[in-house]
Amino acid sequence: MIQTLHGLVNGMVLAMVASGLTLIFGIMDIVNFAHGDLLMLGAFVGASVVGVTGNYWLALIVAAVVIAILGALLQVTTLRPLIGRDPLTTILATFEPVRGNFTLFHLQYPWYRIATAILAALIISGLWLFLKYGKYGIWIRATTQDRVMAQAMGIPVPLVYTAVFAIGSAMAAASGVLFGPFAGVTQTMGFDFTLRAFIVVVVGGMGNLGGSILASIFVSLLESYAAIVVSPAQAVIVSFVVLVLTMLFRPTGLFVPTPK
Repeated sequence: MIQTLHGLVNGMVLAMVASGLTLIFGIMDIVNFAHGDLLMLGAFVGASVVGVTGNYWLALIVAAVVIAILGALLQVTTLRPLIGRDPLTTILATFEPVRGNFTLFHLQYPWYRIATAILAALIISGLWLFLKYGKYGIWIRATTQDRVMAQAMGIPVPLVYTAVFAIGSAMAAASGVLFGPFAGVTQTMGFDFTLRAFIVVVVGGMGNLGGSILASIFVSLLESYAAIVVSPAQAVIVSFVVLVLTMLFRPTGLFVPTPK
């Protein structure tokens, strides 16, 4: 039960990272290897704001906004020409907005992890509602399906590209702030998330937001169960096994119909 809960919590945080990465893949066709760095920068910004203000929730908002602006600037100044082409000292984060533990099968589990999973689910739900019903979300979906037709219909496609990269950057930054209290804020914390996010994006289906979310939870649960038998470091191999099997038998992704 603990392993299932642990896998779900990790899966929700990973789903936030993968959601932003999926948007960038689906709209821009750009392999964004900097996504983990944006997560790391968001965590550092969040930790800095907490250090100054002592307010975790303010840190979450400020980090998302700051890194969204940075992402938009990167897209405009560096990545826009690539559209359509082929593809310090460790700082421990000791802040937790929700303190305390609860007992589950004689084991102590922190409430913060549960709160993180719930908050991640709410943020992802907000993103889904925005894409489904919001005017600009509809622009993004239209650009995903047919960017030429979208531009012909008057949708400012270059602006959509910038907005998508900003949203993806904000999701990465918020993920960094949420994950910081788990294991500390370091300059290398984004590397693992980048690798795992790419795996779940491929497993879930390129550009498929729902598929990436389901794949994040699925892969995290498998790793959590594997950690019962082997060490957590070895359990990561499970995600690569899933990736290889997906590429062999479902190249479009586990949650995307295979073209006939």
